[in-house]
Amino acid sequence: MNTGKKSILQKGKGKTRRQAKLAYLYEKESQYFAQVAESIKDIAIKELKELGAYNLQPVFRGIWFCASKKDFYRITYFSRLVSRVLAPLVLFEAHDKDELYKAAKKIRWEEFLTPKKTFSIVANVSESEITHSNFAGLRIKDAIADYFRDRSNKRPSVDAKDPYIIINLHLHRNMATLSIDASGGALHKRGYREESVSAPMQETVAASIIRLSEWDGTVPLYDPMCGSGTLLCEALMAYSRIPAQVFRTRFGFERLPDFNADLWERIKQESRDNFRELKANMILGSDVSEHSVNAARTNIMGLHFGSEINIELKDFQDIDAIEDSVIITNPPYGIRMGKDQNLNEFYQNLGLFLKNRCKNSKAFVYFGEPKYIKKVPLSPSWKRPLKIGGLDGKLVKYDLY
Repeated sequence: MNTGKKSILQKGKGKTRRQAKLAYLYEKESQYFAQVAESIKDIAIKELKELGAYNLQPVFRGIWFCASKKDFYRITYFSRLVSRVLAPLVLFEAHDKDELYKAAKKIRWEEFLTPKKTFSIVANVSESEITHSNFAGLRIKDAIADYFRDRSNKRPSVDAKDPYIIINLHLHRNMATLSIDASGGALHKRGYREESVSAPMQETVAASIIRLSEWDGTVPLYDPMCGSGTLLCEALMAYSRIPAQVFRTRFGFERLPDFNADLWERIKQESRDNFRELKANMILGSDVSEHSVNAARTNIMGLHFGSEINIELKDFQDIDAIEDSVIITNPPYGIRMGKDQNLNEFYQNLGLFLKNRCKNSKAFVYFGEPKYIKKVPLSPSWKRPLKIGGLDGKLVKYDLY
């Protein structure tokens, strides 16, 4: 998060902290940071703009953006592609551990937590004189603990699993940014996955595929190898305008000193009023695995309008036809297939199925192992790398005539 900005720690004269005594970066400039995978940054920029962001500045591992408080809340609530949203507090130079410690200790931490609350530190260090992320995070932890101990002889505890607040440190080329994780945790964890299968697709990957397909509900969407239903869930949520974080019960921005609870409640109510009903047979899925079908049905039924999605137990080769539709799927590969399967034959059969039984359709196939693209007897319209969620695959589009 190297922006070249100078420290904005400022002191006021006789004013309250909320007026001018100490202005945090996000307050002063309405500026925030979205962590985004490099391979989807272009579509994430479009999504952020649609949600009200402006003055977007793409940098390594993310996007700086400005937004009103309302749009900042909405972006954190609705974004399907962003990994985390950070509210930056201060930016300062830190060439050694003492500079890191001193700057962190100047922040008025009582505005964010109390000795009875818990916190965790997420630190990332690159191209700096401080070379270890864990060490840098430890110095921030010490600064916060000592800040409270000096004032009350008590200190908050660290809880890496379920903290009251998450504090983010980004140190790049000796420039440190301390932020509050406004998301309150990784945004790919939507909360609808009650049942899972081996190697499930990460939600942000599925959302990226749905976005890149440009499916808009004018024709049916079908996933013939739906697994636990992640692509189906993300398609439903996108079409019906359901916030990506509809199941999240708390957000990091609720820990900010200027949090507006009334505004947040209005945003949630407006989102509920704006749901779009899903018609029957608009989204469909199937899978050869009974376990996968049961998992997909369980997950999809937890969502609004999930009852309108039909999921069948069926091998894709037993499907008579999928015509005039958008086909979006993530075929099994590697460990998901099992050692006894012939993957070359599998992908050849998939290509023949698309070619012979899916007339006037468009297929978007995600290859977790791109080497199998050449085994499909079809000419791609385009191929796009998707390095996200720990996967290094490719999304391939096929126009089927």
